[in-house]
Amino acid sequence: MAFVLNRQFDESTEQKMGAFFQTLSEKDRRRYAAMEAVKLGHGGIAYMADVLGCSRRTIENGINELEMLPDDEAQDRVRRVGGGRKLATEVEPELVQNFFDR
Repeated sequence: MAFVLNRQFDESTEQKMGAFFQTLSEKDRRRYAAMEAVKLGHGGIAYMADVLGCSRRTIENGINELEMLPDDEAQDRVRRVGGGRKLATEVEPELVQNFFDR
């Protein structure tokens, strides 16, 4: 028996939700998707991932973050401390020296 995803919102509402989702920061996207998925209950994560074009893991991370509120370690940050790509000069310290020694 195959699982059939029931549409919870009309197409116009889904498009507006997707457009709004794109305007949010990374952290706010996770949390918005999580809030909507939790409101829908069973199947909400898969449905919202489809509507918003994000991964289910993103929504699961958002749910975990919502459960930690108001004790959010990254309250005033978009990313957690240490998140994001490292500077090339941190990964390869000799890069600057090699670049300017030519």
